[in-house]
Amino acid sequence: MAGEIPDLVALERTGTGKGAARQARRDGMVPGIVFGGDKEPLPIQIPFNELFKRLKAGRFKSTLWNLKVDGHEDVRVICRDVQRDVVKDLPTHLDLMRLRRTTKIALYIPVEFINEDEAPGIKKGGVLTVVRPEVELMCTAGDIPEKITVDVTGLNINDVVTISSVDLPAGTKPTIDRDFVIANISAPTGLSTSDDEEGEEVAADEVEVVGQEAEE
Repeated sequence: MAGEIPDLVALERTGTGKGAARQARRDGMVPGIVFGGDKEPLPIQIPFNELFKRLKAGRFKSTLWNLKVDGHEDVRVICRDVQRDVVKDLPTHLDLMRLRRTTKIALYIPVEFINEDEAPGIKKGGVLTVVRPEVELMCTAGDIPEKITVDVTGLNINDVVTISSVDLPAGTKPTIDRDFVIANISAPTGLSTSDDEEGEEVAADEVEVVGQEAEE
């Protein structure tokens, strides 16, 4: 992971169960639990506005966080689940898992496409169709990549980008064993339509000629 591991500040939550969780929500907090790492689960709570802001920023579940809880040692965590209100779609609870730097975890990593202006197929009017905007990779917790970069230089219409043709970040590998498509360059809709219409016109002309020969 490029750059520093971002901090996620939380408070230890006193009490467990539904009653304590409801009280935390009334206080403007989102209750949660930290588990794993050969330690006892730790009930926590995070200010709603702070968590909501981080969720809106994106990639919350694919980010390695440095969890800071007063009275406890800092620990690296990954979010395993964010429960939401079924009506308002707002966070109501989160589960965080403690990680060692050497822990292997599967995460969805975003894909970035570069050099589209160097792809002949796009210059001809083709469209870059993204099949997988994210790819699930097995990563080391201490070295989670921010993104996968796909260079489309030289690609033409109908060319396909598969996972085997991409240089993956060091120390990562796909969770899917088979080769799979990430993107392709498809022909522009207008071009396909024009070809079809031209074919229809030719067919109509042939029918007319055949009809004339029959009359003669």
